[in-house]
Amino acid sequence: MKPQDLVNHCINDILVQGARPLFFLDYVASSRLVPAQVADFVRGAAEACKATGCALLGGETAEMPGVYMEGELDVVGTIIGVVDRNAVIDGSTVSDGDVLLGLVSTGLHTNGYSLARRIIAGLDLTAHRPALDGSLADALLQSHCTYLAEVDALRGAGIPIHALAHITGGGLPENLPRVLPADLRARIDTQVFKADAPPIFDWLVEAGGVARLEAFRAFNMGVGMVVVVPADRADAALTALSQTGLATAWRIGSIESAPGIEKGSTQVELIG
Repeated sequence: MKPQDLVNHCINDILVQGARPLFFLDYVASSRLVPAQVADFVRGAAEACKATGCALLGGETAEMPGVYMEGELDVVGTIIGVVDRNAVIDGSTVSDGDVLLGLVSTGLHTNGYSLARRIIAGLDLTAHRPALDGSLADALLQSHCTYLAEVDALRGAGIPIHALAHITGGGLPENLPRVLPADLRARIDTQVFKADAPPIFDWLVEAGGVARLEAFRAFNMGVGMVVVVPADRADAALTALSQTGLATAWRIGSIESAPGIEKGSTQVELIG
């Protein structure tokens, strides 16, 4: 994991409630601390914080021989953000007919590596692979991006954001229901983003013989954040997003009424 991954993951986690990052603290532990390694980590975290207007206030280090394996690091991030109470995004305004916009991921982000490591075990990580337009190492180490600029752009354009879902562990089926009220279901057309998603996902699915549903639960499959907006503002939202420099944003599905459906993964229907 790069320090940027840790910082940006934390930013996205509070961003889904409408909060802007204020400050960040890091924690690094190892069986034996290597000063240069810790310095590189802190430097990377500071750069990631600076890029998003967030202050790195400090952190903690711990050296615990016998607790951690030699050469491994345990890293933890704590982030504090702020949002006006009347601007909190909690999904309560999501309604039948709303549109789902998918914001492209840069890769695996910080999830799915346990499965990915099993798939790539014993393979050459540095060899050029045409399907990936690079090496496995390059594809797997793409930094987890933050969507702060994209949310700012939507707000600046006056787009009502009914919900935001950061697609982390559990993928679309388990993260999107967190922001959906009961009696509503999300229908997602996976073919919309399949061709433009980072190629590492198709490569892992094929190389590992991963079943479709398992893949969507383990990986983000190319969608790093889902934005729920009113149908009549979807086109304006896509226009605003296109001006941020984001590689791709798609209209991936919609919200529909589903009386009696309970909160959970059954609230997400993957088609295509």
